[in-house]
Amino acid sequence: MKKILLALSAFVAVSAVNAQTADEVITKHIDAMGGKEKLSQITSVYVESGTEVMGNESATKTTILNGKAFRNESDFNGQKIVQVVTDKGGWAINPFGGSTDAVAIPDEQFKIGQDQIYVDPFLDYAAKGAKAELQGKEKVGAVEAYKIKYTNKDNAETTYFIDPSTYYIVEAVKKGNAMGQEVTVNIGYSDYRKNDFGLSWPYITNIDMGQFALKVNAKKVEVNKTVDPSIFEMPKK
Repeated sequence: MKKILLALSAFVAVSAVNAQTADEVITKHIDAMGGKEKLSQITSVYVESGTEVMGNESATKTTILNGKAFRNESDFNGQKIVQVVTDKGGWAINPFGGSTDAVAIPDEQFKIGQDQIYVDPFLDYAAKGAKAELQGKEKVGAVEAYKIKYTNKDNAETTYFIDPSTYYIVEAVKKGNAMGQEVTVNIGYSDYRKNDFGLSWPYITNIDMGQFALKVNAKKVEVNKTVDPSIFEMPKK
């Protein structure tokens, strides 16, 4: 009985250390991104970018209404691709998928992408119903990065890799289902720059979806720009 109690005590102690270590890494990450006080003051982030796909570049606009909604719009030779996620659901327009009408995104896709509505998902993550678990370190390129499994309130998982020298996220791996198939998306972040507001932002994002990849080069980042909430509403047919 004594051995069992000792084993349980050791397990609880190790669990507490792991939880504390995860939160220490996350706290340093939040500080690197601008600090909790600054991040808490952000109501919106607007980004203008160029998205490169198979040698072609499109103009892209991304708007985050912090904690409420996300919109990404790209123009490929006059054809607009729009993706919107809110705190309640999402919709998309993809003419390359055969339709110019807005359609609701599947529930599984929404669960995977819902954290895009946050400027940083780690800020007050527990209050959002999410969990974070430190899983040691893993090599990402030349970096021996902290590996953190982040599980949102709908149990969708994202694995984040955080550079221990900068505490910036260098990669995120999202797994989920899309149209009945398991999908893995690898997202690399680099070229972080701090703007006048004090927010650090990755100016280069590489997205690998397996069948194709794209590179997003940020050109302008604006914080707390006035946003018209109607841009997140699904157009009626």
